[in-house]
Amino acid sequence: MRTRGSLPIRHRLTCRTSLTFCLLLLAASGCLDSRAAAQSAWTLAAPKELRRTGTLHEGLDESSGVAASRRYPGVLWSFNDSGNPASLFATDTSGRDRGRFSVTAAQNVDWEALALGPCGKAQCLYIADTGDNRAERPVVQLYRIAEPDPAGAAAVPQSTRPAQVLRVRYPGGPRDVEAIFVAGQGDTYLISKGAEGKVELFRVAADRWTSRIADADLLGTLPIEAGSALGQLVTDAALAPDGRRVAVRTYRAIFFFSRAPDGTLRPAPPGIACNVLGLESQGEGVTWLDDRTLALTSEAGFRDAGAVGVARCG
Repeated sequence: MRTRGSLPIRHRLTCRTSLTFCLLLLAASGCLDSRAAAQSAWTLAAPKELRRTGTLHEGLDESSGVAASRRYPGVLWSFNDSGNPASLFATDTSGRDRGRFSVTAAQNVDWEALALGPCGKAQCLYIADTGDNRAERPVVQLYRIAEPDPAGAAAVPQSTRPAQVLRVRYPGGPRDVEAIFVAGQGDTYLISKGAEGKVELFRVAADRWTSRIADADLLGTLPIEAGSALGQLVTDAALAPDGRRVAVRTYRAIFFFSRAPDGTLRPAPPGIACNVLGLESQGEGVTWLDDRTLALTSEAGFRDAGAVGVARCG
């Protein structure tokens, strides 16, 4: 039986169902809103648009990260998380299979996040093998590959070129990270999940890809009230096409930040967080389809297949 950490799949599915039920119960009672309002700078608001657009195909049932292609319009890149092969999938907002790639020279220990960004003169997919629920991995991996052409890969699965790998360690010890984005000339930003009570922002500069091991720089903390009881564990992040705004998602909300010149993130005025609770069994991924619209992905739940949805906030 395949496991993640020490939890068998059947137990993990039960936990997912319980998490969704508990969050809905708390939201109905007003507990989530009152605690978030009292202890954070955010106002939780309903999105202007929130709808499910498709079901992820059966090969992509544990989607843990998503990135919208700019080179191939309509394509969403994703992958399954720990315990699965090192494979990359092309899909879209309907969830259909548009291509499969085996990522050469890579291993899926616990893939959790995906981002597109520059790598020299090319455009690359950055894969974050950074999941660490038990905070026991002293070194984690970032992989990057040139974005492949999905044409024909649905009928015949293909392989990518060998992935570049960068080993990363954090100051002060291991962190559980499920969110990254890539900005500038290829700087990678990593955001901790927050299970320990605070959400931290790290950066690995683009020039560190020549290093054997890169030490991530701690840039600070984000004003998100972290904690599993509130469903406020960070599961993904995405840089907007304008390069200035960053969406950071949890199981229940999306928070919007502005990038400062020094790389730090500040709440984007007027400090509105977008409530997406109820759309997904276990919301995991977020990416920008355009300057206003976000695509969301989720893992399969106890009774539900993995899903794709769209949200428009503010």
